Amino acid sequence: MAQIEVERLFDYAMRGQWREVLEAYEKNPEALEAKITKAEDTVLQIAVYVGQTTFVSTLLDNISEEVSRHIIYMQNSKGNTPLHVAAELGNVDICNSIAKRDPNLISVRNLEGETPLFLAAIHGKREAFFCLHGHQQSHDDDSLSRKSNGDTILHCTISSEHFGLALQIIGLYPNLVNYVNQDGLSPLHILAGKPNCFRSSTRMVLLERIIYNCLIVDELKEETYELRNNGADTETNHHYPKNYGTCVSFLCSLKEAFKVTTIGKHGNATTNDEENNISQRSYLRHEQEQVKKEKKRYQFPPNWEVIIRLLILTMKALLVIFGVGSSWIDKIQRRKEKHIRAKQVMNELIQRASLYKYDHTGMNPYANQNDNGRGNIKSMEAPILIAAKMGVTEMVEKILDTYPVAIYDVTYDNKNVVLLAIENRQPHVYSLLNKRSLIKESAFSQVDKQGNSALHLAATYRSHKPWRVPGAAMQMQWEYKWYKLVKNSMPPNFYERYNKNGQTAKQIFIKTHGPLVKEGSKWLTKTSESCSVVAALVATVAFTTSTAIPGGPDQETGIPLLRGEPPFNVFAIASLVALCSSVTALILFLSILTSRYQEKDFVVDLPRKLLLGLTTLFTSIASVLVSFCAGHFFIIEDKLKYAVYPIYAVTCLPVTFFALVQLPLYFDLTLAIFRKVPQRSYKAVLDTWRG
Repeated sequence: MAQIEVERLFDYAMRGQWREVLEAYEKNPEALEAKITKAEDTVLQIAVYVGQTTFVSTLLDNISEEVSRHIIYMQNSKGNTPLHVAAELGNVDICNSIAKRDPNLISVRNLEGETPLFLAAIHGKREAFFCLHGHQQSHDDDSLSRKSNGDTILHCTISSEHFGLALQIIGLYPNLVNYVNQDGLSPLHILAGKPNCFRSSTRMVLLERIIYNCLIVDELKEETYELRNNGADTETNHHYPKNYGTCVSFLCSLKEAFKVTTIGKHGNATTNDEENNISQRSYLRHEQEQVKKEKKRYQFPPNWEVIIRLLILTMKALLVIFGVGSSWIDKIQRRKEKHIRAKQVMNELIQRASLYKYDHTGMNPYANQNDNGRGNIKSMEAPILIAAKMGVTEMVEKILDTYPVAIYDVTYDNKNVVLLAIENRQPHVYSLLNKRSLIKESAFSQVDKQGNSALHLAATYRSHKPWRVPGAAMQMQWEYKWYKLVKNSMPPNFYERYNKNGQTAKQIFIKTHGPLVKEGSKWLTKTSESCSVVAALVATVAFTTSTAIPGGPDQETGIPLLRGEPPFNVFAIASLVALCSSVTALILFLSILTSRYQEKDFVVDLPRKLLLGLTTLFTSIASVLVSFCAGHFFIIEDKLKYAVYPIYAVTCLPVTFFALVQLPLYFDLTLAIFRKVPQRSYKAVLDTWRG
């Protein structure tokens, strides 16, 4: 075609003038084959991009079969056909319209080795996936569900966190559970590397935890695929108590009757091809069998579910009234749904997986096969080791319950699950392992290739800020607590040993934590110096204020003239508190400055002094302001006394604001002092996985 005609086609497509596109085709049949964008897209591909379902169907119905087969096989610069584009966007109508003309188009691969079925799965387009699955000529052939690097649709749906679709894929393609890609990763490996998808690795505040535990998530909600326009084969999940089924069924009947009388039987719903319906009905029968096998587990009687949902609705309404919005609860709901789905996928993978005999390599089926047909496959460590490293407690527990021999899995440097949990500062995993006596007697005595025991690894500081506390001083505090926790939980027959470098655990702790001690000492010194200067100034002001008696004393008896007045009593008490607390704060900060800054000093001594010093300093500042306002009250005329209260309040605002800003530090210091087991930083977990 001439360049002018190509540009004209491009303009028609960009403006949505599809009638003109058809007219251009009638004048020149080669118009549909022209690649009119830099990405080498045809008019048909652009129409799919913008969701022109009617145009695509009309076009394919009105052109010859030979031309139709040719243009639907045309690929752009990425190797995507129109069916690839429709599958990626999840357009079921276009997928059905194209696939029914030539089912072989489902097996066409783009430059990444991805089929349309693969793209629908990786983007979580559930209905498009089932549409293409229904058009497959052989449902036992799983080659369409793999790409050139060995990744399967199960790998990708788990990686993209489409866990509902992943559950269904496991039922349709059970062999994919044991496939590994060319990096040696199975779907279970991928899931083990996603700690944010599990409850054990999710940190929530108290209110979030309360709401999280109250929310209802139906485990089988995502497992049922409802066929549209086919009442006989439609299965519905009931999210209400069984004794309310009659009422709900009656309401649903009224709803369907209203639809029939207003928009017709089908309305605007998409009409599925009969071939697709047959496959989906077979899938439904499979899902019905799965539902029969699993019973819904309630934490409370089913009749209470309505009450719980009503309470959640009330809470959302209150949040809207107070300006917070219900989206906060919806966010927690989505988080819990993700956790439940991920755990379901995990259970299915572990139950079906052959963890110790991967028979399917998942390699590129079209590449040259070497090494007895296995290809270049890397050896990957066991999923339980990745889960222990990432802190996925649920997976570690499930694998140990299903395959107890997994406790003997080790990495290339001979580290088992216990050593990895300790090295990567995973207290929840370590606590789980510590409760199992059989594991404690055997696995806790493991040493790596360098001769490092569990205590050596607990004493080694490698990662940057592994704990969920700010500042080097508190990081050092929790590092020492972690070392002591591991040391005190070792089996009775455990003895400290030297590694191959001739070092004990204590020597390693002192050596590796030296920079952290230095950084923490620097922060504490700088903070104490600044606070001690403020405390000294407040002490000077408080002493001067306490000696200046409002109204003066009686010249004969020396008793204050205003004694007994309420403001005078407030002044007397506030000035005394200000003086005593400021002096106490000064002493505490001076004791920090003169500390030895030994490793064990960071556990209780230094944090406690800092917490008490900050508390008394804030108390002294507030007391000085109160004593000033109480003394100033006597010099105000009676008619103006009520007018000065707002001024006093505004004067106290800076102190209040400063105290609120320091509240997170207060909470961190308090928790760090009283908490025995520290909390892992999720950011540090991700850094470990990426590393």
